[in-house]
Amino acid sequence: MRRSAEHGFTLVELMISFLIFGMLASAGVALLSFSVRAQGVTGARLDDVGALSRLSSALSADFAQASFRTTRNEAGDVLPAFTGESGSGTTPMLRLVRGGWSNLDRARRASEQKVEYRLADGNIERISFPMLDGAEPLAPAVLLSDVRQVSLRYRINGAWSDVWQGSARSPLPQVVEMRLVRGNGTEFRQLFLVGAGYAPKGLETGNGG
Repeated sequence: MRRSAEHGFTLVELMISFLIFGMLASAGVALLSFSVRAQGVTGARLDDVGALSRLSSALSADFAQASFRTTRNEAGDVLPAFTGESGSGTTPMLRLVRGGWSNLDRARRASEQKVEYRLADGNIERISFPMLDGAEPLAPAVLLSDVRQVSLRYRINGAWSDVWQGSARSPLPQVVEMRLVRGNGTEFRQLFLVGAGYAPKGLETGNGG
């Protein structure tokens, strides 16, 4: 016989309904939690990729517009046009003069700019100077965080060197190699052309690999 609607649901039926509802709710909460975590991880990863791209772009632009211009520090000592150390063990690990400094406000300054790179507290920083000679540096700009180590090499005429001290005969290297190790052990390597294909006067460009 068909049960009358007035009888309603039995206790067993209600318990089964609550169990099914609880299982569906738990699955929904777990799925939502996973989606939020995945979105957070993806966002952090995209931010990190963006920081790597900014570092690469800044170095590429600085190296491509590297200048032969020597400068002076705050004490009046002459500095080479390009100075490069072996990596993060020395501060600064890079110092150079680059051209193409935009002057939108038409300030009374040169179109060239002295810049330095250093690794400080796990951050790769770019430091610029308002004037080429004798000026104090501006506040550093952090380009990449969570960096454990940076290694640099410099190439000219087929030969590599761990340091570079620009001279009148060879003011700039032709290529700079950067290897950096992130906090999780991941290593990145990139090569940068210096001076947009510059070749020192009186020197032949080598064909060595």
